[in-house]
Amino acid sequence: MAIAASATPKSDGGPRTLTDQAYQRLRDDIIHGHLAPNTKLRIEPLRKQYGVGATPLREALSRLSADGFVTIEGQRGFKVADMTPEDLEDVTNLRVVLESQALTQSILKGDDAWEARIVAAFHSLSKIEESKGERDIQEWELRNSAFHDALTAACRSQWLRRFYTILYDQHKRYRNLARSDTAGKRDLHAEHEAIYKAALARDVEAACKANEFHIRQTAEVVQRLMEDEWQETAKA
Repeated sequence: MAIAASATPKSDGGPRTLTDQAYQRLRDDIIHGHLAPNTKLRIEPLRKQYGVGATPLREALSRLSADGFVTIEGQRGFKVADMTPEDLEDVTNLRVVLESQALTQSILKGDDAWEARIVAAFHSLSKIEESKGERDIQEWELRNSAFHDALTAACRSQWLRRFYTILYDQHKRYRNLARSDTAGKRDLHAEHEAIYKAALARDVEAACKANEFHIRQTAEVVQRLMEDEWQETAKA
């Protein structure tokens, strides 16, 4: 879901302070795997890399710790949070619960503008999912986020949207691993279409069921990839 992170206030389309900027850049790099799990986050190298002072960096890392993207190791500083099968299961289960609630509220309360936003987002996503040739992964990610954001846009609970945003981005860390899956025969477009049709039909049960299937499919792919990686490591 592409709504602004709760800890990153925005009023002009972008982060307002140095801490906000550091927070968003670090968060993006963690989510997209540019900062690998368990990487130590030392202030001096980060200061040079991001061009931000030590104080904004420490504040940003503390906020990322509160969101679960960074862990604090006592006197040893910060490191990127680990990624494990147990954590994936936990994040997946919670995301299913919160997104189902947000989707239900949107279906029950959404107006014509909400429907139009979903139609536009799905059309944009479909163009890239049904196109021939190699897919632009970054563009697909933007359109995918816009689609899920549109589906839940009529949810009025700020607390629900706040915690869902964190879980969506936590799940996104694992979803990035799923892109390397070459053995699967998953039809992402069909999964999105099922959610889309059920939402526009105002069928809460069908929409939530299709959305849960969509989320758990990703988790299953990542679990399999993790298991394969462990087996290869054991053989070595």
